[in-house]
Amino acid sequence: MSIELLHRKQTHFVLWRPAYVDPTPALYIGAIGEDMNALSRFSQFREYPLQQSASAPGVWELEAQSCGLVDGQVYFYWFKVRDSNPYSAARRILYCTDPLAYTIDRRFLAPAPVEPDGDKSDDPASVILYRNGQLIPCDPSGQVIDWSGDPPLNTLPANNRLVMYELPTRWTRSQIDDKREVGTGTFRDALALVRAGAIAPDFPTVAALKPGAAHLAELGINALELLPPADSDDDYNWGYGTANYFAADFNLGYPHVQSAPTASTDLATLIKVCHQHGIRFFTDMVMAFSRNNPYQNVNFLDFYVCWKPRHDPAADPEHGDRDGFGGDLFKYNWWTDGFDPITGAIKPLVPAREYMKLQMAHWLLHYRVDGLRLDSVNNVANYDFLQEFKDLARQLWAERGGHSDNFLVVGEELSVPLSLVQQNRLDGLWNETFKCVVRRVILGQSANPGESFEHSVQKLIDCRLLGFRDGTEAINYLTSHDVGGYGNERLYNYLVNNGIADVERRFKLAFVCLLTAVGIPMILAGDEFADEHDLDISDEHSDHKQVDPVNYNRMDEDWRRRIFDYVARLVRFRTTFAALAVNDTAFIHADFTEGKRVLVWQRGQGDRLAVIVANFSDYGTPDSSSSTAEYVIARFPNTPLGMQWQEITQDRQVPDEWAGREPIFAWEAKVYATVNLP
Repeated sequence: MSIELLHRKQTHFVLWRPAYVDPTPALYIGAIGEDMNALSRFSQFREYPLQQSASAPGVWELEAQSCGLVDGQVYFYWFKVRDSNPYSAARRILYCTDPLAYTIDRRFLAPAPVEPDGDKSDDPASVILYRNGQLIPCDPSGQVIDWSGDPPLNTLPANNRLVMYELPTRWTRSQIDDKREVGTGTFRDALALVRAGAIAPDFPTVAALKPGAAHLAELGINALELLPPADSDDDYNWGYGTANYFAADFNLGYPHVQSAPTASTDLATLIKVCHQHGIRFFTDMVMAFSRNNPYQNVNFLDFYVCWKPRHDPAADPEHGDRDGFGGDLFKYNWWTDGFDPITGAIKPLVPAREYMKLQMAHWLLHYRVDGLRLDSVNNVANYDFLQEFKDLARQLWAERGGHSDNFLVVGEELSVPLSLVQQNRLDGLWNETFKCVVRRVILGQSANPGESFEHSVQKLIDCRLLGFRDGTEAINYLTSHDVGGYGNERLYNYLVNNGIADVERRFKLAFVCLLTAVGIPMILAGDEFADEHDLDISDEHSDHKQVDPVNYNRMDEDWRRRIFDYVARLVRFRTTFAALAVNDTAFIHADFTEGKRVLVWQRGQGDRLAVIVANFSDYGTPDSSSSTAEYVIARFPNTPLGMQWQEITQDRQVPDEWAGREPIFAWEAKVYATVNLP
């Protein structure tokens, strides 16, 4: 499927749906030498009026070959438009970033047009390479993406085998006097988590990021979800205020050791190396709202809700209870006739929907991502659009040659609206319920007043009891990046705040629940070694939750390293063992006598079984070191013919006579699996 507007952009500068055409929208373009001073920077820039397309109403364009461009030259450009932002006092004339810019450079901000009502927008430059009559995405110094060596799609892990890793891009680094400061974990720093030998330019002293470490390869995850990698001017936040939807984030592509940014090629390299290591790459998309997106000036009212108090008769009905978190909400139910940028047809459409589908197509086709996480779908507030978006994404994936079972479009909404998956609007949802329940049960408490502890654990382990139909519909996690406020903090802080002294045992128990439950497990970066907060995030509405960093230095502490090794064994078990790739779950033992809270569940069927014995209490088998000490699980399955039991958490063989009879210890879980006899 050819995406019409993206196809046009191969040879033309294209501006879709400007609100005003007086003056005529124009291209402002030139080359910028890195040694140019501010006064001479735009001396060679020229304006070229755009022309309205005869075949595509609303499209203003200009063939690149008509602009006198030099072959092989990188160009910086803006579009000249009359400002459409209803919050502006005057209809100024501005130079704006291309709303479909593939690369932006924040080192160079737009000057003011020469017209009397011209004003500075301070929009960053759009960047493009002109070569052989084509407009080619590139970095500001001319680097282009090289996909050679990217493995076939059929080598990527299936949805039911995934263990995801959610990676914020704000980390800490050590300074003199044992002080720490927050830094940006760039795309190249993230690469050092995946590939041994890669250098982390902004974090070279962190042991987990030194060449040869390959932290994520050692952990064994097979899906990386990066917090929004699209460009945002939220420097030192987590990027949930997207400005330029088609461009990789400027700051994440600009390590402090470089003289020029390389965001697009750095991101593509990270994705390709992930694929080479059998790791899927999920991108986080913020589609409910944006901040400082060019369409705020190019055509605000076609794309955005104009805010007025709800009691105002002129209030936009699309605002309702939606929260833009300081940004502008997209308008997803305003229909008009016009040019469809996807198919090229003239038909009824919603401009904001088509814009979001365009950027998604770009990420699938240009950056080769293989999973989408949609932020705050309650604030998108349009089920029809979400299904359109998901269906198109799956169509493009299939046309790339991908299988349906190794691609996902997942939504995030903390109330977990199951109708989104039950009506097939999305493939899956973040299962916030899992996080809430697991935190209660590892304290020895039921999830809800009046609910039995046994049922709390059952719905924790089998998401179908919550209403999910399949394990691939639920993304389970112990902590997510939304760490603000009591109950949402990192798991370490949650346990400490609840008076737990032996954090290590509770962490291990929580990870057994996560990695043996039905659903796709996701690990927030740092939880695998019990990272803790470096900032006060007690106020969930403060900015700290979006700057509290991942501190990989803590991996150096012995007890945290023990947790990491424990989790890594479980991760490898989860990604490779067939019994955990299916929904089959049976609860075969529950013991609440003598203060015990012991539950046993079995995953899988036939001769491939996993049996998990979990003790959510202070009880331990008396005289556990004695050769006669035992805890009997009457319904423990018989050993299949030609197989033996392996206990995964300690990586040890279990004699048949011990299976289902080993001592248990306080707040501990054992994970037994059937393996072939040697």
